[in-house]
Amino acid sequence: MATSEEIMEALTDFTEQCNTNKRLRRMQRDWTKLLHYVATDTGDSFTMEVIEGEIIKNEAGTNGTPDVVVETDSETMCDMFWGDLNPTQKYLRGEIKVKGTQEDVMRIDAITAVIWPEV
Repeated sequence: MATSEEIMEALTDFTEQCNTNKRLRRMQRDWTKLLHYVATDTGDSFTMEVIEGEIIKNEAGTNGTPDVVVETDSETMCDMFWGDLNPTQKYLRGEIKVKGTQEDVMRIDAITAVIWPEV
């Protein structure tokens, strides 16, 4: 079980990888969303704000009305943000649940494919 601090550390690393990837930023330049991440085993939650493809804020708790909600256990959440697992496979097995439009789900899948193509 991952702690809230470990998840935030992984989320911070994920943010840096996304924001410094020029290809990803160009691909997502028209994507502005509020995302909530919920660790189902610990109850920890996080809010990520994306404006024009740039992650501008991560914070503990769920703030605002989300466009996308991602739910999974804390270990999977950490591994997902560290790039230690293929989130698409976990999503297809129901271990990661994503509530949002199909376009947003596809965008998230594209983000992970660009950042971790070999996972």
